[in-house]
Amino acid sequence: MKKFLLYINMILVLIHFNNANAEFDIKAKTAILQDFQSGKILFEKDSSLQIFPASMTKIMTSIIAFELIERGDLSLDDKFLVSENAWRWSQAGYSSMFIMVNDEVSVEDLLKGIIVASGNDACIALAEGIAGTEEEFSIMMTSKAKEIGMNNTNFNNSSGMTDAYNYSTVKDILIMSNYLIKNYPEYYEYFKEKEFTWDRTGGDPIKQGNRNPLLYKNIGVDGIKTGYLGTEKYSLAASIKRNERRLISVASGFETKNSRSKESAKLLTWGITHFDTIKINKKNENIDNLDVWLGKKNKVGAYVKKDIYKTIPKGRKKYLKVTVNYEGPIQAPIIKDEIIGKLKIFYKGELLEEHDLLASENVKKLNVFSRLIKSINYLIWGDV
Repeated sequence: MKKFLLYINMILVLIHFNNANAEFDIKAKTAILQDFQSGKILFEKDSSLQIFPASMTKIMTSIIAFELIERGDLSLDDKFLVSENAWRWSQAGYSSMFIMVNDEVSVEDLLKGIIVASGNDACIALAEGIAGTEEEFSIMMTSKAKEIGMNNTNFNNSSGMTDAYNYSTVKDILIMSNYLIKNYPEYYEYFKEKEFTWDRTGGDPIKQGNRNPLLYKNIGVDGIKTGYLGTEKYSLAASIKRNERRLISVASGFETKNSRSKESAKLLTWGITHFDTIKINKKNENIDNLDVWLGKKNKVGAYVKKDIYKTIPKGRKKYLKVTVNYEGPIQAPIIKDEIIGKLKIFYKGELLEEHDLLASENVKKLNVFSRLIKSINYLIWGDV
């Protein structure tokens, strides 16, 4: 019965929440907006519609490299030999880093060529350097996609060029973007770089600007990746950070470059101005100190194992309430990580969710004599 009531309460809150975006829309075929900290989806428009992700594919290409670097299997200083196959993509009129055949290019330069210059040639050089062939690298990409929950995605190349078997959804691209920022914050810094200069072999250095138009608007955007295919039109995965808040948007099917820039900025700005993100708990930090009975300490710290943020419509903070619930004082001995209470979150008086409160340390029981004195004091004075 309690589960049923909680389910009904959550539905009521969602109905109220969805009313906030009932009249909002953007000029894109498919779109989604998420609050990064809370995970709350703020806006959706046909978010499960299959798309060709175009150069947003390069987010996963980068993730594979970042993962290998983190594991120690790859270094930013490692160099890969550029094959004729990779070089040809710099001659085909597509987005290129302009690498030359038989060049030895560092992993870091290839990553910047992919992330900043959107170079298809750099993608293939990196893919071949890591996996031997782009086909094998694509298998790694798809495997990683499934691992992180991108269940409607298949990667068939490393660059996002037109391919019937290279498909995804904006919902899956959001999962991938969220994973990138959460797991590789150090390397995510590449995505906000506005230009990259490639000191190429046999010619003057080539300076190229980042393709993400929102980086130049001074609104707090620090990534992520544009895309374009004739069949899909324009797309963009973007992230904005204002103070401690971060939002991620993904949209596809914009008719023009200008529309992609204008409508994506509109979506992110709407999310920032219409919602608040409230930090309720920081992972593994004590949220309260609870009373202890007959222990060698009078208090024990209580914590929750995860970060907890809630996103609510702007100006509704007063309706959010958090309570610490426990039957106390808690009798010693107390074992670290033992469940000692519940953290409950309410919105407009309705229970949204609850989390176990865990003891942050061991608390030993007092010896027999000390327990006796403590009990007598309690009986006489009511002092615990």
